[in-house]
Amino acid sequence: MIPFTKISEAREFLRNHLPVTRLIPAPSISRLIFANAFLKLESELPTGSFKPRGALYALWYTLSRRRVNEVVASSTGNHGAAVAYAAKLLGVKARIFLPENANAVKRAKIAGLGAEIVEEGSPDLAGAFQRAMEYSQKPGVYFLNDATDPDLPAGPATIACEIFEQCPSADTIFVPMGDTALIRGVASAAKYLSPAVRIVGVQADRAPSYYLSWKQGRPVPTDTCNTIADGLATRTPEPENVSAIRELVDAVCLVSEEQMLHAVSHLLLQEHTVAEPSGAAATAAVLQSNPSTSKNVVALLTGANITPDILRRSLCESE
Repeated sequence: MIPFTKISEAREFLRNHLPVTRLIPAPSISRLIFANAFLKLESELPTGSFKPRGALYALWYTLSRRRVNEVVASSTGNHGAAVAYAAKLLGVKARIFLPENANAVKRAKIAGLGAEIVEEGSPDLAGAFQRAMEYSQKPGVYFLNDATDPDLPAGPATIACEIFEQCPSADTIFVPMGDTALIRGVASAAKYLSPAVRIVGVQADRAPSYYLSWKQGRPVPTDTCNTIADGLATRTPEPENVSAIRELVDAVCLVSEEQMLHAVSHLLLQEHTVAEPSGAAATAAVLQSNPSTSKNVVALLTGANITPDILRRSLCESE
């Protein structure tokens, strides 16, 4: 577990730069699951996702300890935008390595924040990661890798602190699971604040590497991670992350492309809230969950950077 002293430090720093995101009731979901459902709107943060929490804290923490001339990241989009945002705020040059055909909405945000973009000719994050790793060997370059950075998860851990201030009786939290920094942070803080809380990880069924790893107790890579939920598109689990989620996460479930598209349209039409597929994954899992002993269920809505074609597709399929 992340020491709560570190989470408290992250919260103290971040409260000077980021707003507290709202936790809102979701009555249309509550009626379906026979429990009180809430949405944690991380899409309200700058860049439209939860990612600035971790990127901003990790970059600030590193800058306080050594000189950094340039920060680099590999990303499918949201982490790259968050690193670009953090770098601009803290006065550091940023270079973001993206896979080919990256989400155009997210790419535009990265460019708008002044970061240099390098597009790697591979369909997923593996090639961009390799290029970023090679580039980071230069002096003064800091590779802010959200899958392995030891400081970053303390940023998203602050989400759980806010949840228990807004809803002290929350008993189940559904968390999208990509590189696992989010769920490792949220689970660490949540278990400290409320040891009985149930943490449920959610992965796309086309990118199930951490789901399989959690089930089998060892890293299980997959050959592909071709999903509309680009924020969940991981295929090479880190052994340390597998150990952490095995300790912290109570259950893991998969959601299909169709279920995420349905959740996108449901959130828009019923709760008047915009979410991208990865941002709606937790909601998709809640909508598929069976009635249980849970009374107060929280779904993290982690991002709203949806492309027009995916939004149209979700609405057409809902019809």
